[in-house]
Amino acid sequence: MAATRTGRPRASGSSPTGLGTRADVLAAAAALFGTRGYASASTHAIAEAAGIRQATLYHHFARKQDILLALLLDTVQPSLDVAAELLARDEEPAARLWALCVADVTLLADAPHNTGALYLLPEVSDAAFEPFRDRRSELETTYRTLVAACGVAPGAAAAGASLVLALVESVILQRKGGQTATLDATTIAAAALRVLDLDTATRERAATAGPGVLAALG
Repeated sequence: MAATRTGRPRASGSSPTGLGTRADVLAAAAALFGTRGYASASTHAIAEAAGIRQATLYHHFARKQDILLALLLDTVQPSLDVAAELLARDEEPAARLWALCVADVTLLADAPHNTGALYLLPEVSDAAFEPFRDRRSELETTYRTLVAACGVAPGAAAAGASLVLALVESVILQRKGGQTATLDATTIAAAALRVLDLDTATRERAATAGPGVLAALG
């Protein structure tokens, strides 16, 4: 029987996050990328901040690029999971779009570190980050599907989805700009429905039904 592969011992103390070494590395990297910048945050500094040896970090992540990719995927995968559930439900499309906006904004706004700002890094254009770009494209496709289902003309659905996603991701720039109180998720969701020029009755129904849709998700 093959031996189970284990990481090297922790340099000191217990897991800062309480979630294990991998989560500790990601939390430390998110903090350092936000304060020092991606280029200036070395793997040695990340390991030190996580309370582990550098060799232990390399057991979990072969390159700093892999840490960044994992952080990027963590900003979009939960929203993709929510989106998949919403597409499978049969509530009014505007209510499901409202719910997706609220869930997505909440994810970006409530993260301990503003990892959404990593989208803006020039390094993200590298081929190594194609998995993230693919996932974000999938998320935008879901927005477009729900926008079209709201009755927006097919030719305008793509532009409408881009506007909605821009409103959702505005919370990233709010946090990056140092705002301590970002716009409420429901406020952004309401603005998203207005920018699509949905009628007042539809918007009101969505705001009323949306919380129940969110609560029903797995």
